[in-house]
Parts: sequence; C-alpha cells; structure tokens
Amino acid sequence: MDLNFTPEEQAFRAEIRAWVAAHLPADISHKVHNALRLNKDDLQRWAKILGAKGWHGWAWPKQFGGPGWNAIQRHLFEEECAMAGAPRIVPFGPVMVAPVIMAFGSREQQERHLPGIMSGEVWWSQGYSEPSSGSDLASVKTRAERQGDKFIVNGQKTWTTLGQYGDWIFCLVRTDSTGKPQTGISFLLIDMKSPGVTVRPIIMLDGEHEVNEVFFDNVEVPVENLVGEENKGWTYAKYLLAHERTNIADVNRAKRELERLKRIAKLEGLWEDTRFRDQIALLEVDIVALEMMVLRVLSAEKSGKQSLDVAGLLKIRGSEIQQRYTELLMQAGGPFSLPFIHEAMEAGWQGDHVGAAHCAPLASHYFNYRKTTIYGGSNEVQRNIVAQTVLG
Repeated sequence: MDLNFTPEEQAFRAEIRAWVAAHLPADISHKVHNALRLNKDDLQRWAKILGAKGWHGWAWPKQFGGPGWNAIQRHLFEEECAMAGAPRIVPFGPVMVAPVIMAFGSREQQERHLPGIMSGEVWWSQGYSEPSSGSDLASVKTRAERQGDKFIVNGQKTWTTLGQYGDWIFCLVRTDSTGKPQTGISFLLIDMKSPGVTVRPIIMLDGEHEVNEVFFDNVEVPVENLVGEENKGWTYAKYLLAHERTNIADVNRAKRELERLKRIAKLEGLWEDTRFRDQIALLEVDIVALEMMVLRVLSAEKSGKQSLDVAGLLKIRGSEIQQRYTELLMQAGGPFSLPFIHEAMEAGWQGDHVGAAHCAPLASHYFNYRKTTIYGGSNEVQRNIVAQTVLG
C-alpha cells in the first residue's frame, strides 16, 4: 500500500488550491479561521459558488451531475477547502439525502431534487432523532398513515440542526407497528412549507439557535415523496448513516484547528509551557494517525479492495479528537475563551480592545462539541458494532 500522492494527484491538489483561493470570499474565510459565527448567507453563498462549478456535490458520480472524482480526489478537495478556511459544507443535502435518492429514489425524485441540492439553492434538514429515540433510532414514533395518494404525518423530531432554514426535510416515519421495529419504518421527503409543519427553536447555552424541534400535525405528504419501498426505510437509513459517520471524522478540519491551536498557544505565551506543548504534540500524533486510517480506506477503495467497514471507527476517533482540540483551544485562550456577546461581535468588536481577537469564541465551541460523541450514533454503540465486526 502506497500512501504517497502521485504526480497527477499533486497536480489535482494544486488545481483545487488555486481555484479555492480565487473564489472563496475573504470575509467567510476570516470567520472560519477565527471560529466566528457563520450565518445562513455565509453558508449558502459558498454552497452556491461551489454549485456553479458543479462541486457542491463533490462526491457525486458524473451521471448525477457530479465531477466523478475518485476517493483520493475527493479527499484532496476536502483538505484544500478546509485549510483555506472554507465553511464545512452543510451535509444534509449533498452528503446525506442525495446518495439515498441516487441509490433508492425514483427517476422523478432524482430529477426533481438533485439539481437544487447541487446548486445550493435548496436547504435540506434531517428528521431522524425524536425526544425518546436518539441512539435507539429504530424506536421512532412519528407516524405516517397512508390515505389514498398521500401520507398523513403526525409526530415530532428534535435536535434538527439548522432546521429553521430548511426548505425540505427527510424523515424516518413509522408506517407499520407490527413485527420488529426496524421493519415498519419508511423514508419520506417532506416540504417544510407544508401546512402543519412547525419549527420551534432550541436555544443553547451560548445563546445560539443551531438546533430545533420540528412538529408534524396532520401534514399531508404525497405518496410520490416516499423513497424506495414502504417499510424499507431502515435499509436506506443505514446507508445514509454510513455517509454521515465517515463525514463526522472530518480529519481535514482537525488539521486546520490544530494550526489554530498552535497559533493561540503562541499568542497567549503557552508555547513555552512544555506540558501544554506535549498535549498539542499528542493531539497532532492522533490526527496524523486518523489521517493515515482515512488514507488506508481511500487506498483500498481506489484499488477496488473493499476494506473493513470502518465508518463507525472513523466516527469514534474523529469525534473524540474534535472534543480534545476544542478543550485545548479553550485552555490556551484562558479567560478570553468565555463566550462573547454576539451583538458586540457582529458590530465589529472581536476582542481587539484587549488583544484577544484570536480567542473568540472558544468556550461555546467547547460545549457545542460535547455532542459529537453522541450524534450520528453514540460512540458506545459504535464500539459495540466495531467489536462485533472484528471479533464476531
């Protein structure tokens, strides 16, 4: 196995780097490098720039309008975007629901939904978790009853990330209560402008409105919005979760945040603290190990050898690393890590008066990233899956 990039791959990297440098708005890059608040306009502006190039669906095959890149090229694209300070592409459309529509959706669904996802015009949300169905996703209770040519949906989803912006939401709904829980789930695409859909914000500790509750009160959904077969949604959900868990690892963002950690440690005078620098070194070793694991998977995929399903393992290590670098960032910032008043930040005050512009906001990210080991399948459950796969 050769983990070195070929001359052709290095040339591809240079092409991506040059394009991103020429097209990534400077104000967005500044926000990303300094962990400042990204609003809907920031996220969708970058999505539309990528969409105009045909790269918002960077992992899509050519037959669905994507660039048709191989695994290595996709990795290099993600790395160059991350290191340049591009926002992380909101995954619900291009990374999560699009592959399901490509694999299991009808031609009509593909023609209707994929162009809007690629262009960045249509914002998708995820309707999986419920108040009593988080890690045990098979226990979803939101019901969809078939009445002629439509489903009537009633229930509630929670922790719907950025659902306040959603145009459409893909949902797991219960269409049959007999038999095993997994056998009665269907996969529905729901227009969030439909009568009976209510989005209620969940305000977090730092005052941010990132997640939501979504309520469905007798929402009418056309039968043609059912993906695949009725009661086969669990199969499609597992397919989607494999994409989500690999995406959560996000080694490229970890590499960018490692550089930010080093920068803050130097500015705050901690770089000469041997014990703190040791912690940075340990983190860097683990990030390199995670990257090697990713490259091994990509190498196996490129050679056509299907490796062990490591989506769960990547999710475990990636999410733990994200928690570690946010903790070290907050320690490096010291008192300046405390959440800043958002109104003051948006008015242009980023801590310049006290020389700590590089620190804002760190505590809020630390608290936010406590969730990474829970969503996408809790790490405890993922360890059981990995153990069963490896040990039998």
